[in-house]
Amino acid sequence: MSGVIGLALVLVAAGLLLGLAFVRRKSVPVFREIPAFTRLKRAIGISVEDGTRLHISLGRSGLQTPDGAPGLAGLAMLRHLSEQTSASDNPPVVTSGAADLAILSRDTLQAGYKAAGAEDFYSPATGRLTGLTPFSFAAGAIPSMRDENVSSNVLIGHFGPEIALLTDTAERINSPTVAATVDPAAQAVLYASVDDPLIGEELFAAGAYSEAGRAHQASLQVQDIFRWAIILILLGGSALKLFGLI
Repeated sequence: MSGVIGLALVLVAAGLLLGLAFVRRKSVPVFREIPAFTRLKRAIGISVEDGTRLHISLGRSGLQTPDGAPGLAGLAMLRHLSEQTSASDNPPVVTSGAADLAILSRDTLQAGYKAAGAEDFYSPATGRLTGLTPFSFAAGAIPSMRDENVSSNVLIGHFGPEIALLTDTAERINSPTVAATVDPAAQAVLYASVDDPLIGEELFAAGAYSEAGRAHQASLQVQDIFRWAIILILLGGSALKLFGLI
C-alpha cells in the first residue's frame, strides 16, 4: 500500500512539474534573497575578470545511490557555471568522488562550453575523479584548490565530515566558499566554517536561483504546493482529533 501511495505522489509531482514548467508566465517569478547565491554571482564575475578559476565539487555519492539527488543539483549548477565562465582564461575545475559523477561532469562542462560558443576551449582534464572513499576524495581535491589559481569554491553535492578538509583549505588560501549538502554532520561543519551555507532544501533551489531553466523554477513551486498540502493535512488531522472525529 505504501508503495502505491509513493508512486502516486511521484506521478502527481511529475505532472505538476511538467505543467508548471511549460505554462506561459506573464511575469518572472520572484524568489527570496539567499546570500549564498548573491556571493556566487560575485564569485563568477571575479573569476572572469581576474582570469582565475572556480573550483566546483559535486561530492562523493553516485547517482545510483539513495544519496544521489544532491549530485543532480550540483550538475545543474555546473551547467550554468560552465557557460558563464567559458570566457575566462582559466576554465573551472570540477572534482568528484564517484565515477558516474566524474563522467557526467565532463559532459556537462562540454555542454556549457558548447552553449556559449566556446567548445574549442573545453578540456576533459578539468573534470576529475579525485578519490573513491570519503577522505581520499577530499585529499585528492585539495591540490586542485591550492595549486591551480582558484579564486572561489562551490561545494554542492553529498558530503560527510570530510568536507571540513575542503573548507579548511579554502580558508587557508583565502578563497570564498559557497556550499550545500544534505548530510547533518557536514551541515554542522558548514555552519561553523562557511559564511553563508545553504541549509536544507536550499540545495535544490540552486538551479532556479542560477537561472538554469523553467524546470528548476517549477520545482520550487511544486515544493511549495506539497509543503502547503502537508500543512493543511496536519491542521485538518489535528482539528478532527480535537473534535473526536478520529
